[in-house]
Amino acid sequence: MIAIGPQTRILVQTVPVNFRFGIDGLVAQCREVLQEDPFSGTLFVFRNKKGTSIKILFYDSQGFWLAQKRFSEGKIKYWPHGESTSHTMQLASRELNTLLWNGNPKGASFAPEWRKLSLVG
Repeated sequence: MIAIGPQTRILVQTVPVNFRFGIDGLVAQCREVLQEDPFSGTLFVFRNKKGTSIKILFYDSQGFWLAQKRFSEGKIKYWPHGESTSHTMQLASRELNTLLWNGNPKGASFAPEWRKLSLVG
């Protein structure tokens, strides 16, 4: 099982990727296109050109995890768009969860990640 906590760094490749790629092909994408270290513990998220599937690549210090979700109906309703020079966008774990349920994480409302507690006394 992959443990995705609030401190997990999540990068989404904003442009579609060839889904014939397995682990080695996606590791090459991380290095060459995203210019990121795939062994860093960052969770990488990719989508196919048709917008019907998502793949997740994650290294847990013993090996790579590769997970895929193919939507049974329709296409991905929302996908992050990077800046014109960047092919990546960073998401929070709660935003990834919304994205995997085919929602729009940028349009969803979430509780604040942290709020200062006031101590009375």
